[in-house]
Amino acid sequence: MSDTVTRLEAIRASVARAARDFGRKPESVTLVAVSKTKPAGQILETLEAGQRVFGENYVQEAKTKWPALKERFPEAELHMVGPLQSNKAREAVALFDVIQSLDRESLAKELAREIARAGKAPRLFVQVNTGEEPQKGGVLPGDADAFLTRCRAVHGLAIEGLMCIPPAEEPPSPHFGLLAKIAARNGLEGLSMGMSADYEAAIQLGATHVRVGSAIFGERG
Repeated sequence: MSDTVTRLEAIRASVARAARDFGRKPESVTLVAVSKTKPAGQILETLEAGQRVFGENYVQEAKTKWPALKERFPEAELHMVGPLQSNKAREAVALFDVIQSLDRESLAKELAREIARAGKAPRLFVQVNTGEEPQKGGVLPGDADAFLTRCRAVHGLAIEGLMCIPPAEEPPSPHFGLLAKIAARNGLEGLSMGMSADYEAAIQLGATHVRVGSAIFGERG
């Protein structure tokens, strides 16, 4: 067993244990293995070990790896977890099964246009900038309700959930709690929150998806 697969198995066990510890069923939490910057060969090891849900940050990078991997593993599910430029909406709709980083009106408009044109609708999460950090994407918490309403009513988009990336220097749990409250009052079940360092806290606060990269694939080179 490779080091990557050993780490994957350890994370799977840890996610399941955390779910049980907090009174949840392990299958209620989806592990998204974030494979950005990692070569197709290393991703293939995890596919062969049974991992089926992956995250990528960039459309161009995903295009170089995933079409061939999906030919071999058509049931694999690919999530866009990085910032998405509006001019990449067509490629993203074609390539990704889930887009987690919907965060502005122009992108909502382009995604709606491409979904109608392609007849293919990726599942959508709205990214919320819970820490209100200027360098990060995401709708501000105070604007989230209105943005969700416009996504649904104006653009006809079906929104599955919310995603956040808390500030690195702050305790994550208040941010996870805030995201859960916004989701609840908008009737959303999906909560993509928690990464390698804090996924257990996210599971405690209701995460349905945890995005784990370095703890599985190793640090980026």
